Amino acid sequence: MAYGGLVESGKQAEDIVTVASVNFHAVWGDKAGNLARIKSYIKAAAKRGADIILFPETALTGYGIDDEHPDMQKQNAETIPGPATDEIAELTQMYGVFVVLGMPERDGVNDDILYNSAAVIGPEGVIGGYRKIHPAGTESKWAAKGTDPLLFSTPWGPVGVGICYDTYCFPELARYYAALGARLYLNPTAVSDIEGWKELYYTQLKSRAIENAMYVASSNLVGQDLNAYFPGGSLVSGPSFTIGSTYYGEPIENREDIVLATIDLALAHTQRERLPLFTNNSITGIPDWRPDIYADMLKVWSEVPELVK
Repeated sequence: MAYGGLVESGKQAEDIVTVASVNFHAVWGDKAGNLARIKSYIKAAAKRGADIILFPETALTGYGIDDEHPDMQKQNAETIPGPATDEIAELTQMYGVFVVLGMPERDGVNDDILYNSAAVIGPEGVIGGYRKIHPAGTESKWAAKGTDPLLFSTPWGPVGVGICYDTYCFPELARYYAALGARLYLNPTAVSDIEGWKELYYTQLKSRAIENAMYVASSNLVGQDLNAYFPGGSLVSGPSFTIGSTYYGEPIENREDIVLATIDLALAHTQRERLPLFTNNSITGIPDWRPDIYADMLKVWSEVPELVK
């Protein structure tokens, strides 16, 4: 795949894109009210020039688990496509933008199976959904484990999606997307203000940007949810002109807001030439990344019964 990937028409991917990452206060259980506010933020971000608009994990419904009323997510889950994504698609078609939105997804075949998902909607309508591969903690009370990565095509090449725990503790997903040409990774998340959240959140997002020479946009909930407070911190990070990362959209904490950043994805390609992860090293003639070795390592792991739980 050519750097940055190719758009479906076969034209070379564009480099300059404006990303909006929304600090969003989801009112727990109020799907209709949250959807109305999501639509307002889409309009506002689009009018400010955003091409891609990112909302947090479970933005449609709120995040928390109520032990006395554990069915909130089940009651509010929808298929993708479904009523909420169809409403959003009217706006993405009107404004020519992409929207990624966290929501509980109901399986289209078995109504009893739910996923913690990110819906992806573009200028031509609903594209699909990414189902969180690694549900965290109490999410497993309602969310089944997803199985498939999601890269979606844009004029700026393929864009990858992971949700929260997927991003902070399982770096394989972002690496997989980068190896397939993604220069931008989107992280809808729900990180509460537990002790140490900043070290986990900011450090790991910068790590994904540095180790993959890619841009990372993250959108976090903000405000009081059912039983937790969310601090926001939505941001856009990416490669710097040195080997490292920098903020292109500075984090905003403790209020609703739109973090807007215009980024040059060509810098990801420049960084990957300095660190030939996926392109041929000028000395060895092959990429530095060695998936064949890693596959053998995982094969050995799978063959040791006491390690496979």
